[in-house]
Amino acid sequence: MERVISAQGLLSLPSAPQARTFYQPLRRRFPFAAAGFASPIFSARSPSHAVHGFDSGEKIPSPLVLRAVFDPQRRLLSSPLYGNPRKGPTFSAGAAVPAGGAGFAEGEAEKPKFLGVEITTLKKIVPLGIMFFCILFNYTILRDTKDVLVVTAKGSSAEIIPFLKTWVNLPMAIGFMLLYTKLSNVLSKEALFYTVIFPFIAFFGAFAFLLYPLRDVIHPTALADRLLAALGPSFLGPVAILRIWSFCLFYVMAELWGSVVISVLFWGFANQITTVAEAKEFYPLFGLGANIALIFSGRTVKYFSNLRKNLGPGVDGWAISLKGMMSIVVLLGFVISGIYWGVNKFVVNDPSLPRSNRKKKEKPKLGMNESLKVLLSSRYVRDLATLVVAYGISINLVEVTWKSKLKAQFPSPNEYSSFMGDFSTATGIATFTMMLVGRWILRKFGWGVAAMITPTVLLLTGVGFFSLILFSGPLTPLLGSIGITPLLAAVYVGALQNIFSKSAKYSLFDPCKEMAYIPLDEEMKVKGKAAIDVVCNPLGKSGGALIQQFMILTFGSLANSTPYLGGILLAIVLAWIGAARSLDSQFSPLAKELLEKEKLLKEKSNASPIEATKEETEELLAVESASGEKLSNRSPLNRKSALESEATSETFGKHGQ
Repeated sequence: MERVISAQGLLSLPSAPQARTFYQPLRRRFPFAAAGFASPIFSARSPSHAVHGFDSGEKIPSPLVLRAVFDPQRRLLSSPLYGNPRKGPTFSAGAAVPAGGAGFAEGEAEKPKFLGVEITTLKKIVPLGIMFFCILFNYTILRDTKDVLVVTAKGSSAEIIPFLKTWVNLPMAIGFMLLYTKLSNVLSKEALFYTVIFPFIAFFGAFAFLLYPLRDVIHPTALADRLLAALGPSFLGPVAILRIWSFCLFYVMAELWGSVVISVLFWGFANQITTVAEAKEFYPLFGLGANIALIFSGRTVKYFSNLRKNLGPGVDGWAISLKGMMSIVVLLGFVISGIYWGVNKFVVNDPSLPRSNRKKKEKPKLGMNESLKVLLSSRYVRDLATLVVAYGISINLVEVTWKSKLKAQFPSPNEYSSFMGDFSTATGIATFTMMLVGRWILRKFGWGVAAMITPTVLLLTGVGFFSLILFSGPLTPLLGSIGITPLLAAVYVGALQNIFSKSAKYSLFDPCKEMAYIPLDEEMKVKGKAAIDVVCNPLGKSGGALIQQFMILTFGSLANSTPYLGGILLAIVLAWIGAARSLDSQFSPLAKELLEKEKLLKEKSNASPIEATKEETEELLAVESASGEKLSNRSPLNRKSALESEATSETFGKHGQ
């Protein structure tokens, strides 16, 4: 169906960008123009004057007339404005032209949406969500499996973990990042992604089908026995690293999967292809999806660990379940790589998708001395640093001791793995619930209460855990009356301690820590965060391991040092609570002040526009008069550009500073 667009319909079409550029600054200062009312400033004496051009004393035409003057098609079509009707060009009818001609339809056509989200955005977010789920699913399986391997192996125990984290995991992580930095300088982003992830996939597949079946051949058991006899039982942990070196390599690769594949590969790719608006809307959903992956992967670990119940005698059930779990890890690794290839092939190169224009903020690289000076100069930053260090040390002190009791209760790898599957599922459910409840706690009770929950949970569960270990004898009759042993009770209480402390960290501790940076001035905000990254994060992560190593080498075993570890944990958590109270007394007044300022700014921004003063009106009339004189001898096209440039320069030159 074809028809001639009427003048009324024409005036409802979007205007040319050039015409809109001239009037937008004037509309901001003159509300009657922005409201679409006829203004005495912009009125023309008659339509006929507008057709024939400007005289030296002529006023600038109204917006509708001005657009018609400078647009040949509009001059042909707009019969009501220019007297005699003229037949315009014929157009194919598409969308209906708005009736009434009220206002100008500015902006582009609305993009197609699904469930309220633009299709172009879903093309990026859905693949990223699937990638994140697969990566976290693999990480949970690997994390549970690595503990089973190194803790339950013959000639090893939980005492190996502090030494493994300090002397193997940390150096390999540093070496890997140095290698990654060098590769990033010579490889493209896609090649770098595949170069990093494929060795992980190959190793985990080779471990289940080659290294583990050959463990008795490749492990130097005899050499480790001689070293342990010469050095004494205190060196069980360091010697065990040599004894089960392939298991320790698996432990390190599983740890690196979390730090490299999640933090470096995935988030680097996500930040590369998403816009800021998309990140604000969908990144929190990735956090909820991570806990869903935790639940499903925990069930998977539980399923494969229970396969041994259906196997015949003499069959290594752990070897079978290990092959099954690593097969899933390898399969999902290829799924991750395939999604990455597909997004780069069909999504990233699509010119219709919005691009991220975020620039990476340059963080100051503070040395150790500068970091210490920043920490010592501010009580606020010292309290914040205490929170970070205290969490890292306290969670490590309890976790390693708990895993030693877990091995005593479940010495079989399959039993240990089955319990860890239940543990991961419970952690996912608790964290998912706490992330939903955490926002309510912050709104209802404020920052101080939210910041106190994590250390309080650690204190109560830590006291219960160490009490069950230290006073197992007197508590045996009481626990026996309910059908459990002190060891099993310690395992359950330790599991609850780890579950609640991790869920409280993700839902409350991390948000509270990041919120605490907000009231700081820009210099202290940047330098304080850099100082905490340099000094406190490594100290918190390795501090607990170093304390345990000292205790084990001093008292001979982890069991002998348990009373002292309990006392150290109590002192650290009390210092943590004191620092949280001190920080709350400083943070709350600053936050209240910031909220009041934001409220005032919001009220000002929502205030009604100020009417143009008499002086401003006269000033604009002078601009119009001068523009009219200069435009009188120009062609219509030159008049248009000159009018825009002069009016814009006059307006912003005087008032745009």
